[in-house]
Amino acid sequence: MQSTSTLKRHADLVDRMANTMGVDLEEKMMAGQLRPSDLGDAILACTGCANPEACGHWLAEQGGSAEQGPDYCRNTDLFSLLKAGKRA
Repeated sequence: MQSTSTLKRHADLVDRMANTMGVDLEEKMMAGQLRPSDLGDAILACTGCANPEACGHWLAEQGGSAEQGPDYCRNTDLFSLLKAGKRA
C-alpha cells in the first residue's frame, strides 16, 4: 500500500500535468467526463512511475502549458481524451 505522502505527491503531479495540458480535472468531473474512480486510477498509475523527478522537471520546463505530455507519462492518453472532450 502506498503511503499518504506518496499519494499526495502523485496526486499533485497528476493535477499539474493535466493543467499543463489544458485539462481542468474538477471541471471534467462536474461535466461527467471523469469519474472519481478514474482520477484515483490515474493517481495510482502515476505512483507506478519509475522516475517522478523527471516529471517534475518536465512540468517546470513547460511554463504551465504544453499540447502533449511526455512519452513516459502513464496518463497522457487519459488527458488527451479529456482535452478532446471525450469521456474517460
